[in-house]
Amino acid sequence: MDQDTRRYIAAQLRKPAGETAAQVGEKMNEGNQLLNLRAIGQLAVQPGDSILEIGMGNGAFVPLLLSAGPSVRYVGCDYSPEMVEQATSRNQAAVANGQARFLVAEAGSLPFPAGQFDKILAVNTLYFWEHPEAILSQLHRLLKPAGTLLLGLRPKVTMQHYPFVSHGFRLYDAAEVTALLAASGFREVRAVEEPEPDQEFNGQAQRVDSLIVVAQKPN
Repeated sequence: MDQDTRRYIAAQLRKPAGETAAQVGEKMNEGNQLLNLRAIGQLAVQPGDSILEIGMGNGAFVPLLLSAGPSVRYVGCDYSPEMVEQATSRNQAAVANGQARFLVAEAGSLPFPAGQFDKILAVNTLYFWEHPEAILSQLHRLLKPAGTLLLGLRPKVTMQHYPFVSHGFRLYDAAEVTALLAASGFREVRAVEEPEPDQEFNGQAQRVDSLIVVAQKPN
């Protein structure tokens, strides 16, 4: 894989765009299905929860977040206008009844008041945050007291084998994510790292692990 290809893959994973955006969204759903399912299970959505998801892609997993009942309210933000458009189309019924909405926004500048959300979810986005401490402090502010933040990602032991990560990815292990959250004011931080079935990349079997880190904002 040449340098231009690696750079292109990295850019599309960060912000799907152009003619290949839809294909990239579906590929991400396929490759990250188990990670998303584990993250949603750990989030433990309850009736009445107000949820913010950062980087929801094409919104394929939103119905699972809404399955706790019609009183759940969801907002999805993504850096990619194409992903916001696809997520809105894919979840038309939930958008129409006011249960879900989607908007283009960067993680570093989210347009919400303090204390709005019970739970915040971000899967496979932490790698791209240039100033993670500032973003985590913002997420802390957006949560209600005793609110939950969940970060889902591939740990460094998995990601370091992908050739494209040299282009704009910051890799983490469980201890590093835990330390970031603690420094941003979160408490009761717990990390669960589990293996997944190997995936094929560039013609070779690739080890895959999922890392789920859950933290609480103090009362």
